[in-house]
Amino acid sequence: MDKANSLPEIGIVDYSGVQTAAVLGMTDFFVAAEGMARRHLAKDQAVLRVSHWKHRDAGDGVERSFDTLPDLEMGRPSVIIIPPGLGDPMPQAEASIYADWLRNERSRGVALCSICKGAFLLGETGLLAERTITTHWTYEEQFVSRFPGVRVDTDRLIIDDGDILTAGGVMSWIDVSLKLIGRFLGPAIMLDTARVFLVDPPGREQSYYSAFSPRLNHGDQTILKLQHWLQAGGGKEMGLAALAQQAGLEQRTLMRRFQKATGHSAGEYVQRLRVNTARELLQLTQDPIETIAWKVHYRDPGAFRKVFTRIVGLTPAEYRKRFRPELGQKDI
Repeated sequence: MDKANSLPEIGIVDYSGVQTAAVLGMTDFFVAAEGMARRHLAKDQAVLRVSHWKHRDAGDGVERSFDTLPDLEMGRPSVIIIPPGLGDPMPQAEASIYADWLRNERSRGVALCSICKGAFLLGETGLLAERTITTHWTYEEQFVSRFPGVRVDTDRLIIDDGDILTAGGVMSWIDVSLKLIGRFLGPAIMLDTARVFLVDPPGREQSYYSAFSPRLNHGDQTILKLQHWLQAGGGKEMGLAALAQQAGLEQRTLMRRFQKATGHSAGEYVQRLRVNTARELLQLTQDPIETIAWKVHYRDPGAFRKVFTRIVGLTPAEYRKRFRPELGQKDI
């Protein structure tokens, strides 16, 4: 096998409207990590190649526009990253050109990765059908509407299926960079890179940051009124019988219509409303966690901690320490 084909290569799509900071930032991460790996291995030759790929102004092809090893024979990337974009999703005409190219590369064994709004371009390939992916939590509803055959889990920051990797928030390119450095250069180099750039190693989740944003444009007016009632009461009531009475529906009918309209069971919906309020109290007050649990309608602080941890991915104390560290509040 020739050198070009044996060398791991990370390709980055430099499309119109891309977040330039992500393209350049990822390139810096990979180049720095490659240098660390060579020093660690005492090698003079490159151990990782980084390239940018762009649609030609004339013609329908996609070609290299940047290469860290321009004198080396052209090979094929090991993985192609679609960075986050700025503004609206890519126009359909341009998206189809990249989608055709991405499908072709995937058929030849190249892994694909999207970050934040880049998931919309990856969705155009049709390769996400029946998969579970992530994107920025504010785009979930728009993505599901455009690609109904794809499952979306915006609580997750990164979902790695090996051949397809998707990431959530716009700054998750940092987490993706470290994850791919770990994949191609090993965990020791990944940790060294994180230390040099003063960033946390992978392990965060998008649920740490995303507030609960109820689905309100579903068109079921009865369920919408019930949602407003629940919001006004801060999720105080969650008994199915009481909710059904408020909605004027049979319990089984309520369960079916509520799940269809909101994407959650009634019980899960109320728990997320409560946790949303608890997040604010943990950030903005010095109330003990037991007091916050009572304020968001949990009589048992232990039950509150379990629900909060399941939904957010951090305990209440960990959440407070991360997002309001100056309080110095202990989990009593």
